[in-house]
Amino acid sequence: MADPTDRADSARAAIPDPVLVVEHLSVAFRGEDAVVHAVDDVSFAVAPGETLAIVGESGSGKTTIGLAILGLLDGRTQVTGRVQLDGRDLRTLAESELESVRGKQIAIVFQDSLAALNPVQRVGTQIAEAITVHESVGRAEARSRVIDLMGLVGLADPPRQVDQYPHELSGGMRQRVMIAMAIANDPAVLIADEPTSALDVTIQAQVLDVLERIQARTDTAIVLITHDLGVVAAMADRVMVLHEGRAVECADVDDVFYRPADPYTVGLLAAVPRLDRRAVRQPDRQPGPPPDPGRDPGTDDPLLEVTDLVKQFPIRGGIFRRPTGVVHAVDGVSFSLWRGETLGIVGESGCGKSTIGRAVLRLVEPTSGAVRFDGTDVVAASRRELRRLRARMQIVFQDPYASLDPRMSVAATIAEPMRIHDSYGTDGAVRVAELLAQVGLAPADGARFPHEFSGGERQRIGIARALSLEPDLLVLDEPVSALDVSIQAGILDLLGDLQAELGIAYLFIGHDLAVVRQICDQVAVMYLGRLVETGTADDIFERPAHPYTQALLSAVPIPDPDRERRRRRIVLEGDVPSAADPPTGCRFRTRCWKAQDVCAEIDPELIDRGQDHPVACHFAETQEVI
Repeated sequence: MADPTDRADSARAAIPDPVLVVEHLSVAFRGEDAVVHAVDDVSFAVAPGETLAIVGESGSGKTTIGLAILGLLDGRTQVTGRVQLDGRDLRTLAESELESVRGKQIAIVFQDSLAALNPVQRVGTQIAEAITVHESVGRAEARSRVIDLMGLVGLADPPRQVDQYPHELSGGMRQRVMIAMAIANDPAVLIADEPTSALDVTIQAQVLDVLERIQARTDTAIVLITHDLGVVAAMADRVMVLHEGRAVECADVDDVFYRPADPYTVGLLAAVPRLDRRAVRQPDRQPGPPPDPGRDPGTDDPLLEVTDLVKQFPIRGGIFRRPTGVVHAVDGVSFSLWRGETLGIVGESGCGKSTIGRAVLRLVEPTSGAVRFDGTDVVAASRRELRRLRARMQIVFQDPYASLDPRMSVAATIAEPMRIHDSYGTDGAVRVAELLAQVGLAPADGARFPHEFSGGERQRIGIARALSLEPDLLVLDEPVSALDVSIQAGILDLLGDLQAELGIAYLFIGHDLAVVRQICDQVAVMYLGRLVETGTADDIFERPAHPYTQALLSAVPIPDPDRERRRRRIVLEGDVPSAADPPTGCRFRTRCWKAQDVCAEIDPELIDRGQDHPVACHFAETQEVI
């Protein structure tokens, strides 16, 4: 097999008239005890109008490359190699010269827009600064250009939003502000560092659409740094794959996806969950019927029944913090979950998914409605009864590090629920060792502490703790969203194995629809506190009938370049309305292309309208969007 450096050199040589050339770039971080080689002899080039995607798992060196190109690494870092922009070596420039280049000829869109923006300055002022630092323009002209830029990147009301602060904008709006700042001076090269990783798929689709339109208008070269291979398939012309700081592959996007040359690339592609097929092995079992609040359970009683669940959070203001309104987090939600089944609840951030999971366990008190677990009313349960019930209902949180006590060993963490419920006994240590082995860790790992483990291993510890009391129900709140795809695949396989072995029911809360496709038997789609469509996984993914479900599915990129080129994408306009002041009638109507007068007047019921599964839409119609 050819040396990766030779392949990268040949790929670079094939680029005609590149605007950016990186040659033999290496980056080392000097620590107290050792030197960490974050980037090791990486070379590539990008031509005008081209998108090069740099992909790899966390810690592979992707972001470090972007920062090294711009000279943004601190003095403790050793950087070698050449970075040529239009034939000019940026590595030889003084800091004052670099400042004249950054933002003018080459710019960056950071991953965390809230951290990158100044919280005490209006967004219009920050965009204007990107212009005035390179040009002498008056305040009125700068403001006019800022408003034009904000309109270009798709902000809905630039004359008003220009005077807002970052915290007043949603995540998608802030990311558009970051893009407006980056393109303010028509740079030749735009580095986009995970520009969509923290966004919902509908907002991600809007941001990707903005980047594509800008590139078509200005012929900008884009270096797209990402771990999302679906985004790569949708956006990239060429791909460079990084592994432990080295480029193991650099080729045309079709070659990388269909003819990968390096075993690491092959494994990375195999681990990616796909929306268009169910790849993860599932237990050999028969799932229960779809969640349907009107169904007579008969003799096949569900393990969990949620009926008309409502949760409102008060909004308080003024000196005396008096209530001024309420946030309608969950508004009349009903569903059922059977033993051995996985029900996925999906939707955009803020739709109420996690609130449902916490209300089921009474970690937050429901405002109204009923939650019955194995025939027992959870909402009406006394403190003593609730303690007994919670031994059979456990939760795995999204952030495994935040949910583990850093001062407790792993063994103590797993044993803690057993001690609380007086089930540790004389064989508790044996049980802890069995649980560690059950989740793929060694019994000796029990003596270690959470900071000594990777993210995926910490999530396994959280699962072991949740299993310690042999529960019948696990609430999985975004359990793999913070993990790399290879680690994610391992956790999904583990969950499938545990369900097949123990018969546990999962309430799976997630926004990654490709992951939901792999693990869930039933799916409930939420929008602004309400369910808009429910059914089997095949119903939702292959025969979606609600416009919102169709938009969600069409917004998810598939890691298949050819399919991405042929797909029709539904790009929703605007952001989700405020849950404190939801629209009348159908809550989705303000973003729906099918909306008519009846949608504002009558809130549609969640019923079967001839699609063989319940849909809350006056104009429901099945449509294939994957």
